[in-house]
Amino acid sequence: MAETPNPRQRDRRPHHEGHRARLRRRFLATEGEGMPDYELLEMLLALAIPRRDVKPLAKSLVDRFGSFAAVVSADADRLGEIDGLGEAGLAALKLARASALRLARQQIVGQNVIGSWDKLIDYCKAAMGHDKVEQLRLLFLDRKNVLIADELQQRGTVDHAPLYTREVVKRALELGASALILVHNHPSGDPTPSKGDIEMTKEVKEAAEKLGITLHDHVIIGRNDHASFKSLGLL
Repeated sequence: MAETPNPRQRDRRPHHEGHRARLRRRFLATEGEGMPDYELLEMLLALAIPRRDVKPLAKSLVDRFGSFAAVVSADADRLGEIDGLGEAGLAALKLARASALRLARQQIVGQNVIGSWDKLIDYCKAAMGHDKVEQLRLLFLDRKNVLIADELQQRGTVDHAPLYTREVVKRALELGASALILVHNHPSGDPTPSKGDIEMTKEVKEAAEKLGITLHDHVIIGRNDHASFKSLGLL
C-alpha cells in the first residue's frame, strides 16, 4: 500500500497540480459549460504537457488567435512559432480539431442533408470557417439527397480558390450523384457573394443541368456567418 504523503510533502508539489484538479472537477460538473476558452485549452494542453504550468501558454494562444476554435484551427506552421507548445502540444490541439470535425461530420453522414441543413452548416463552419485561404468543398448527393461524398476540391489563396466546372461535373458522374452542393469560405470573414462567385455558380448550374444533375445550393462560409445562394435568390 502506498504511503499517504504528509502535509509537508503535499506542499512541495507544483502549485499547478491543485489548480488542475479543481479545474478538472469543475469541467466534469459542467462539461465545460461557461468555462472560458483559455481554461479549456489549458486542460487540453495539460494532458500533453503534464509537468508544466500551461495556463500562461493557453492564455497567450487565445490572445494571439482569438478563440478556442481559432487556436485549434490555426495552421500548424503558425502554431509551431509559439514558444513552449512543442510537438506534443501541437498534436493535442490538432487532435481536438480532428475530433470535432469527425463528430460534426457524423451528424450528416447517411442523412438527408437538405433535411439536416443546420447540422450541415455547423460541419462546414467547423471545417472551413477559420481557414486563412479559400478552399472549395463539393458535397455530392444521391436521389434521396443523402451524402455520397464530401470532397475538398481546391485550396487557393487568401481571396481565390479556382473551380473547374468540367472537373466538378465529371466527378459527379463518376460518383453517380444526382445533386451537389458547392461550399467555399471567405477568409475575410464576410460571406457576401462576389460577382465572380455568382458567375461561377451560374456556369456550374447550367453544365450540371444538361446532365440531369441538380445544383441545390452554393454556400459561402464566413468566420461567424454564412450565405446561401438559394436563400438569397441567386439560385
